[in-house]
Amino acid sequence: MPAAELIKEAERQMVICNACRYCEGFCAVFPAMELRRTFAARDLTYLANLCFDCRDCYYACQYAPPHEFAVNVPKVFAELRVETYRGYSWPRVLSGLYRRSGLAGGLIGAVSVAVVLLLVLALRGPGLLFSTHVGPGAFYAVVPYAAMVLPALAITLYGLAVLLGGVIRFWRDTHGRAGEMLDARAFLRATADAFSLRYLGGGGAGCNYPDEGFSHARRWLHHLVFYGFLLDLAATTVAAIYDHFLGWPAPYPLLSAPVVLGTLGGVMLVIGTVGLLSLKWQSDPAPAERRMARMDVAFLLALLLTSVTGLLLLALRETPAMGTLLAIHLGMVAALFIALPYGKFAHLFYRYAALIRNAIEQARA
Repeated sequence: MPAAELIKEAERQMVICNACRYCEGFCAVFPAMELRRTFAARDLTYLANLCFDCRDCYYACQYAPPHEFAVNVPKVFAELRVETYRGYSWPRVLSGLYRRSGLAGGLIGAVSVAVVLLLVLALRGPGLLFSTHVGPGAFYAVVPYAAMVLPALAITLYGLAVLLGGVIRFWRDTHGRAGEMLDARAFLRATADAFSLRYLGGGGAGCNYPDEGFSHARRWLHHLVFYGFLLDLAATTVAAIYDHFLGWPAPYPLLSAPVVLGTLGGVMLVIGTVGLLSLKWQSDPAPAERRMARMDVAFLLALLLTSVTGLLLLALRETPAMGTLLAIHLGMVAALFIALPYGKFAHLFYRYAALIRNAIEQARA
């Protein structure tokens, strides 16, 4: 659980907020807060993960710094979220990656790309790597099918196991019952809230991000990243069906479903990540938490580089650059998924669990 000093400070701020209640219409946090008279560590951890960091409450608050009460809910909740991700991570020895996610992400990316390139050079030879390969199975001439699929599957399953295990412990420690996670109505409500990014709308006029002005830019850029990522997953799934069940090996024609889905998803990811990085650069540092900000940047850069290398591979797949680009792209994909359970991607799992809890509580209220 988070440090006692952090819990004490978050409790102090929530007591002030619960007495004031000016921000109750801004997001899900304040109606959930109002259902409580006291705030134990489990309550604060839940509320922190219910927060979407829209920052409306910070700029509306009469008690925000420089007031002596120094109420800064976005910052203290961001600190609690970092401690949530770290505290529920596994194994413990790797939870320290949350403290240096930017450096760790860069090192993992560089090492992954270098390892894939060196293995291809050593096992396949420079002549094959730098040659032109076209037609069905061209990618497998550079990297064999098993070498491409089996490590990716193992990394993905490991990451999911780490994140799901953490969420189960989070749910239990915040006094959730196992059966509640199967509540169909709460599940559907949480899914609708998550897919619409409802609470990035603040009180309706948008987030106060990157500064005190209201804007929906962050919400729409998040939509581009989220749905772009889902489209790329859909492209990979369709390609797997083509290969495994229909016997059609990659690469596929430009107008085929995997290429169209992957290209659209990649373009959306590039636009979304560049836009969010720009907003991050302009954002007011006062309601931000440095570790969370570094985590955001590391995750966005990993998504951006993965998308750019994928689009370059598509554009140059019938040239001698294909082999090198394929190795670099596979290295970036591996780095992205290796770092997923130890970076900002974790927020998707914990926030979703918090949204389910919120839907259950509001239905009972």
